[in-house]
Amino acid sequence: MILQSLLEQVGDTPIVQLSRMFRHSRHQVFAKLELLNPAGSVKDRPARYIIERGLADGSIQPGAHIVESSSGNLAIALAMVCRIHGLAFTAVVDPNISAANLKIIRCYGAGIQMVSEKDSQGGYLETRIQRVKQLLQEDPQAVWINQYANERNWQSHYYGEGQEILHQMEHAPDYLVLGVSTSGTLHGITRRLKEKWPALQVIAVDAVGSVLFGTPSAPRALPGIGASRVPELLKRDEIDDCIHIDDYESAIACRQLVAQEGIFAGGSSGSVIAAIQRLSSTIQHPARILTVLPDRGDRYLDTVYDDAWLQRMHQRHQQRSQVATSPLPHPHDLSLIG
Repeated sequence: MILQSLLEQVGDTPIVQLSRMFRHSRHQVFAKLELLNPAGSVKDRPARYIIERGLADGSIQPGAHIVESSSGNLAIALAMVCRIHGLAFTAVVDPNISAANLKIIRCYGAGIQMVSEKDSQGGYLETRIQRVKQLLQEDPQAVWINQYANERNWQSHYYGEGQEILHQMEHAPDYLVLGVSTSGTLHGITRRLKEKWPALQVIAVDAVGSVLFGTPSAPRALPGIGASRVPELLKRDEIDDCIHIDDYESAIACRQLVAQEGIFAGGSSGSVIAAIQRLSSTIQHPARILTVLPDRGDRYLDTVYDDAWLQRMHQRHQQRSQVATSPLPHPHDLSLIG
């Protein structure tokens, strides 16, 4: 089959059973590999869906200037989609974005607006949104995607991964474990799956230091999970439970994932794997657990897969009052050096 556009390759990602990493578990763990999308993440889906439907209904005009606040993956996805559709794009980012992501966004020809002032919660989300609103005032051609409130965000996952999973999974999962930030991925997949499998238990994975579920704000190093502001899309009553994972736990699980399964994944993938490890120890009966691995590991070479960075996160982890229920390995045990 010959594609007419790279965008036709978005979606239809496979599900793999993590049979090596969880070989001693009574549970079966399945992961949908959204990191295999063409721009490298789950954010390819809302980027394509929102832009193409906006062009179709006229809410986005040809030649428009798309602007969005993004921690990296959506910015990369929008840069790809806008390049293919001939639209200008500016990403409003913050210092937590990786150097690799910045280079990728620039390679697509997108503009970069970097905020440096932290918001009232100690993060950057509020200041990023303020800068987006300034750009809207400065440029009459500017259109804000607004992933935090745009209903097409969750709809892209409802008709995307949600629909695909129904065809891919022979048996219903008992638990759906998903990272949360804008909550679009979580709600879209959940709403579709619960139409067929109403008994499905939905477990959100949030970052330690995120305010999404009422916990105190604290410094966070990894983008793509958690937030310093509650998005309009988030509906807590659709979620059965929440597990908080810190940056160190995420990085350790990432390294375990690549060591045992050969899956080179990013920080939010480590977060959901660490959450499943914690959850699985509390489930009394054999269960099927489904998750999504949102992005690739090559964007985290200077964080998750850097030993010096891991040592710093280990020190922060030890200082936190909230710790994991099971012991974590020392960073030397998963060193990438020698």
